Amino acid sequence: MKPNFRNRTLWTGDNLDVMRGMNSGAADLIYLDPPFNSNRDYAAPIGSEAAGAAFKDTWTLSDVDEAWHGEVAEQDPALYRILDAAGHAHGRGMKSYLIMMAVRLLEMRRLLKPAGSIYLHCDPTASHYLKTLMDAVFGARSFRNEIVWRRTNAHNVRTRMYPRVHDALLFYTKSQNYTFHKTFKGYSPQQLKRYRKAEDGRLYTGQDLTMAGGSAERKVEWRGTSPPANRAWGASIEQLEKWWEQGLILTKKDGTPRLDGRKVFLDEMPGKTADSMWEDISRVGNTSKERIGYPTQKPLALLERVIRASSNEGDVVLDPFCGCATALVAAERLGREWVGIDLSPLAAKLVKSRLEKEMRLFYDVHHRTDIPRRTDHLGELPSYKTHRHTLYGRQEGLCAGCRVMFPFRNMTVDHVVPRARGGSDHLENLQLLCGACNAKKGTRPHEALIADLEREGLRQPPPPRA
Repeated sequence: MKPNFRNRTLWTGDNLDVMRGMNSGAADLIYLDPPFNSNRDYAAPIGSEAAGAAFKDTWTLSDVDEAWHGEVAEQDPALYRILDAAGHAHGRGMKSYLIMMAVRLLEMRRLLKPAGSIYLHCDPTASHYLKTLMDAVFGARSFRNEIVWRRTNAHNVRTRMYPRVHDALLFYTKSQNYTFHKTFKGYSPQQLKRYRKAEDGRLYTGQDLTMAGGSAERKVEWRGTSPPANRAWGASIEQLEKWWEQGLILTKKDGTPRLDGRKVFLDEMPGKTADSMWEDISRVGNTSKERIGYPTQKPLALLERVIRASSNEGDVVLDPFCGCATALVAAERLGREWVGIDLSPLAAKLVKSRLEKEMRLFYDVHHRTDIPRRTDHLGELPSYKTHRHTLYGRQEGLCAGCRVMFPFRNMTVDHVVPRARGGSDHLENLQLLCGACNAKKGTRPHEALIADLEREGLRQPPPPRA
């Protein structure tokens, strides 16, 4: 589905409201680096580019959290059990944090295209709970990797445990048919020691010319050298001759080919295939040119690896917690379209200044504070009022607010997510409320109504499951 926003759009506001107003299937790749529930306060240094950026990464359970929890309990029992278990095991703060994440991840699942991917950046504070949350939302079969990023070296701290030096990226896909490109790391100092300098200054090393097994025609002697027992030449004799003519075969002192004699140059090698342990990307140090002072800034190299691996040029990258906009800058550098959301207005300033500073590009970033309105299936939707009979049967005559049974004539069609907050006329965003509940809800989201009703003791328990 075509996005209902322009490329290079950045919203200031609650990402839940903004995402609810986005068209389904609008994003090819989602990267999110949300708060980690670390119980810490973060603030950028005075005088830095990010001065004024601050947030409190501490969570307490609210009435609205409980309302969301109740809605999840009715709609997704598996997800409910995870949230409930986290509350029992780790306390109300973790439960509140995971509820906040759960309702947003459900929207992100809707926003991903069928071949899309999502990377959730976290640390060990909540990574084990977030893994089960992602399993419930995207499906355990959609889990691809837990990537470990070594963000810093161990410090000499006085503590009775191992120093914490890594973050995790949980990599999931929307389906089994997804975009993925092999990516590469640089070589380690130990690996580079194998290379020697040629006369023209290029670095080279020798690569094994043989392979295990092989056909009989590849086990013959070639230019005075034979492969070892149980091995054969790794290429045809014709190919070996071509390499010889091109000067790409290393020789012994007597002029015969070496078994490790295929000459390969470092500048022609893509690097070592990136695995799930990323130790080659350094954090943004205090003296780094990248550093803008944002308290949780991630390196561009990290985001570029993610974007290269799981998207193509022209694809749409969404970062719903974009902070200092590293993912957006990386997407721009790699020829992707992008959209970001952040609560702080500072994000819009930072993305413009970083594009100008790091890429010398003066693009017009579309800064918005409104809530988008979905346009998917625009013109195909009947008037939302025509769904009253369908909704009445689906709800079995019960008001979606107080859960009291009312006659059909006493029910009114209501938008779960109000139109003022980006809610659409799609059937999944409609419900029936009694007149009293509709008046109480007004233009607020449904979870706010539920919180009020439960606080006042006006919401009936859910009917028993069949």
